[in-house]
Amino acid sequence: MKLTLIRGLPGSGKSTLAKTLPGKHFEADMFFMDDNGDYHYDSDKIEQAHLWCQSEAEKALANGEDVVIANTFVRLWEMKAYRTLAQRYRAQLEVIVCNGSYPNIHGVSDEVVDRMRRRWQD
Repeated sequence: MKLTLIRGLPGSGKSTLAKTLPGKHFEADMFFMDDNGDYHYDSDKIEQAHLWCQSEAEKALANGEDVVIANTFVRLWEMKAYRTLAQRYRAQLEVIVCNGSYPNIHGVSDEVVDRMRRRWQD
């Protein structure tokens, strides 16, 4: 069983890569999708979105399924909950960094992306 974390700035290709990998794919952005597939971001619910993502990952791991998580993970501590899940379920942990440069699909401003880039931890 494997837990793959894909990290990178908006527009780096995280979601595109995640869709090519085997396993259940989750990302916090999915929390903001409605039944029609439209994206409705609400900054007041970002913590709830990440908790949802972690919960979905845990359910899949508990069922013995491979899991792929695509989130920005700008700061290293942001991966801690997933590292804990990998240990708890004895899943192999893989971390992939995406460095592509594509138009981001959620309209994140260049200013916000630059701010994230300055906060990035390797």
